[in-house]
Amino acid sequence: MILKMMTTENSSFDAQSFLKTVNHLPGVYRMIDKNNKVIYVGKAKNLKKRLSSYFRKTGLSTKTLSLVGHIHHIEVINTRTESEALILENDLIKNLNPRYNILFRDDKSYPYIQLTQHAFPRLKVYRGITKSTKGQFFGPFPGVAAIRHSINQLQRIFKLRNCEDAVFKNRSRPCLQYQIKRCTAPCVGLVNEGEYQLQIEQAEMFLKGKNELLISNQVQLMEQAAASLNYEKAAEYRDTIEQMRKVNEKQFVTGFDKNIDIIACVLEQEYCCIQVFMIRGGTSLGNKPFFIRSKLDAHPSQILETFLIQHYSRHPIPNEIIVNEKMTNRVVLEETLANIAQAKLKIKFNVRDKRKRALEMAVRNAHDSLQRHLLSTSTLNKRYASLIEELNLQEHPPERIECFDISHTMGEATKASCVVFDPEGARKQDYRIYNIRDIQQGDDYAAMRQVLTRRYDKLKQQPDLIPDLILIDGGKGQLHSALDVMALLDVFSIKPGLRLLGVAKGPERKAGYEQIIDEDFNILDIPMDAPALLLIQQIRDEAHRFAITGHRKARAKTRTASRLEEIPGIGAKRRQMLLHKFGGLQGVKSAGIEELMQIKGINRETAQVIYDTFHG
Repeated sequence: MILKMMTTENSSFDAQSFLKTVNHLPGVYRMIDKNNKVIYVGKAKNLKKRLSSYFRKTGLSTKTLSLVGHIHHIEVINTRTESEALILENDLIKNLNPRYNILFRDDKSYPYIQLTQHAFPRLKVYRGITKSTKGQFFGPFPGVAAIRHSINQLQRIFKLRNCEDAVFKNRSRPCLQYQIKRCTAPCVGLVNEGEYQLQIEQAEMFLKGKNELLISNQVQLMEQAAASLNYEKAAEYRDTIEQMRKVNEKQFVTGFDKNIDIIACVLEQEYCCIQVFMIRGGTSLGNKPFFIRSKLDAHPSQILETFLIQHYSRHPIPNEIIVNEKMTNRVVLEETLANIAQAKLKIKFNVRDKRKRALEMAVRNAHDSLQRHLLSTSTLNKRYASLIEELNLQEHPPERIECFDISHTMGEATKASCVVFDPEGARKQDYRIYNIRDIQQGDDYAAMRQVLTRRYDKLKQQPDLIPDLILIDGGKGQLHSALDVMALLDVFSIKPGLRLLGVAKGPERKAGYEQIIDEDFNILDIPMDAPALLLIQQIRDEAHRFAITGHRKARAKTRTASRLEEIPGIGAKRRQMLLHKFGGLQGVKSAGIEELMQIKGINRETAQVIYDTFHG
């Protein structure tokens, strides 16, 4: 059932009339402003009671009053249960991103350690869906750094390969990893499949947390080797045991044998930090902080509830979650997450002994992380305040800043970057990289015109996304090209108060000597030590970094595939098979005609053409 109450554009919202139409069932409500934009999504066990609380005559905070003041109409959706309302609310927040809702952004999935499904399995970092991919997966881990550390330890102890398949298939002699005793060189047959499988089984036991059993087995093997006077082998077992015990001392959390997440939420100065500690099978996999600015006067327990449903709707759910705040909707949240995980789940608050100590540690880490975040945020706020002052932007403070840069090598693989900043810092999810086509090589002005035309011709349909300040990495020529495009698209009339500035490099391209050029091509007098200039440099450098990264990837791809693309009869699939078989373009160049003929679909005539392409 959907209820909708509207008012005329010039009248205030008639709360009393609206509340008469609302029932006492569970459901979700959407608050919408006069531009028909959803500004807040909420859920309630009792819709009438919850919505009535927004229209009390007293006791409302300034932020809540601001929200209520923007309401033009409210839409209500009834659900059968509160659990359904919780899931629907989460979906709507992710899809609509309302202004007053909290949305924890975590665009990357958690990484895993993968043991591939080969005769000689490989250790690698894996992100993505594990159900549809072959191999064994261990984790998840809170970050790639923790995984790389674990893989490094596994290589030291069990000497497993981590090289790409193309490299593995084309080795003719052992690599450096074998020389430094990090691999047993299965690529050249220095270890047979049975011996290597024993290494894999030991690594699996280690990753599953069966460290004590593994160490016990290694002790038995050491004693057997010593009894048979094979002291060299016994010394190898001894070293392995010592390495495993060192790792065990660092990683093992005494007494925990379940998959547990310990989550602490702390709130200060409108900013919130949620610290997640992950324990899997008794082993601590590390921690990860999440930061958000509270847009309404939410209690930490409410923020925790929002975090839990958002976080675990896209990440693996453990058997137990320990939190530092008591939540009124704990039972509903347990039921909802258990249905998602298809397994039993407990959310605990009042814990004792080892769980209490672990939770206290998480709270301390959350406080420390938040203090560091507030310090960096304070610096950013000072820079923003200085920017507003130096550019006289008091009437239109920049809520969104975009910066553009062009990158190429002698006109090759030209890319344009667009980075986005707001008062809270970089919005990396909004970064974009553009392929520049159909221009004369090396024409930076044409490249700038193209990227700005493509971006703002599209954003004209979404005026809210047009920035308040645009920075162009370049001098007067680049700025002139940008102004022509904005005038042609009539962007200045769509976005009153929009500023467009050029950031030109100073004498000898030294950092700190940049010249800021305004729309009349005047150089602004901004002191070298002004925080505003530091902010502009930070944004410009980020645009430059992002453009170079995109350009280098495109250039590497072009240089790898361009010669093969010139060969008639060699399509994308055959190019991929050639590069995979020979480990890259250099391997294809070195291959003989008989080797090239081993690729499916390549006969002697085609192999001769490929060979002649590289050998004249």
